[in-house]
Amino acid sequence: MKVAGLEYRGVSSIDGPLVFIDNIRDIAYDELVEITTPTGDVRLGQVLDVTASAAVVQVFGGTVGLSQEKTKARFLGSALKIPVSKDMLGRVFDGLGRPKDGLPEPLTADRRDVNGMPVNPYSREYPRDFIQTGISSIDLMNTLVRGQKLPIFSGNGLPHNRMAAQIARQAKLLSEEVEFSIVFAAMGVKYDVARFFIDSFERSGVLHNVAMFLSLADDPSAERLVTPRSALTLAEYLAFDLGMHVLVIITDMSNYCEALREIATARGEIPSRKGYPGYLYSDLASMYERAGRLRGGAGSITQMPILTMPSDDISHPIPDLTGYITEGQIVLERDMHQRGIYPPVAGLPSLSRLMKDGIGKGRTRDDHPRVASQLFAAYSKVKDIRSLASVIGEEELSPVDKLYLKFGAEFENKVVSQGEFEDRPIQRTLEIGWEVLKILPRSELLRVSEEELAKYYDEAVTIKSKK
Repeated sequence: MKVAGLEYRGVSSIDGPLVFIDNIRDIAYDELVEITTPTGDVRLGQVLDVTASAAVVQVFGGTVGLSQEKTKARFLGSALKIPVSKDMLGRVFDGLGRPKDGLPEPLTADRRDVNGMPVNPYSREYPRDFIQTGISSIDLMNTLVRGQKLPIFSGNGLPHNRMAAQIARQAKLLSEEVEFSIVFAAMGVKYDVARFFIDSFERSGVLHNVAMFLSLADDPSAERLVTPRSALTLAEYLAFDLGMHVLVIITDMSNYCEALREIATARGEIPSRKGYPGYLYSDLASMYERAGRLRGGAGSITQMPILTMPSDDISHPIPDLTGYITEGQIVLERDMHQRGIYPPVAGLPSLSRLMKDGIGKGRTRDDHPRVASQLFAAYSKVKDIRSLASVIGEEELSPVDKLYLKFGAEFENKVVSQGEFEDRPIQRTLEIGWEVLKILPRSELLRVSEEELAKYYDEAVTIKSKK
């Protein structure tokens, strides 16, 4: 029988955020550990690796001030758990679920394992409900669906935080009056980024409906590995126990992966691509797959992780593996940002794999799938014509090609570009889409039906000619 609370005095070695302890017994993987410093301070740790007689413990509070002889470790016999309660909305916590706003801990006896519980795939409900974000480039071309995990691929200096805050303010379901509770997790970000989100939620009046988990840049890197799991644990409680709809925003996944690489290196693990551990894929999947809906349940978790691609490289291991796990991605383009377009959503590399199931008749509008397909096809041709014009000159293009260039400019300036506080209904977004398509000759619009052309295109052209 295991004796919880057995204390060990002295550690064999200390390396970065890790402590190595020998001569242990009956210790389990992921077990929570209390580390007592020589001065009497208590820090939490977690067992990362264990053998018959030794354990590797990552210390969340950092190892500064620890010594091999005088450090004490007490194994608590259970995994890390955090309190969960609806009262946590409107509060700010650290990465381990401890209050960071000066208020007392939530009054609840319910504590949940931060690693969550495995969900039977059969019990999952297929995501189908359209979420209106009020951002045309998402609603029209890369639709977000309730229960989806749709990351934002960005780069340093791009407005991904502004965009995520706008989505959090504006997200709603058209089919029913539903407000999203927001769980926000930040790992390794600067204080001004966290302050931006707090101020944004406060100004929009939704701060009382937001739970924040912050592990900032000056906090120990080991804490970053727990922060998103703490946030998702609360989200699961709100969604699956209380039947609420939860939007989880996690930033920055690149900082999370850097912390994972740092600890893997300290453990002496064999590195994989660009020094990241070989289990990076499964580690990311253990968090991303906590989104979704359960069959027969009222609640849902929709995830929008943010990651900044190193050197804007979409083939980097972090965005590459994320793209395999999630149902699409929103990619921000630096060139569009430099031209003053907000939000700078790239038209071609962005996609939502669940879009087809959340739009169309009875969900948005009958013509939505074909309008989106036509806009995508036309904008793809714009890219080719721009490349051609850079070689032969714009004056050498055919009249139709010049119309495509005009269409491309209007698409970026009217469909993609909009105000940071502009909340566009999907009907208005579709109207703008048709306004831009009427720049092209009718013969070029092969992905929309004749009935739709007669209803939306011909009528628009007739009105324009009368003017």
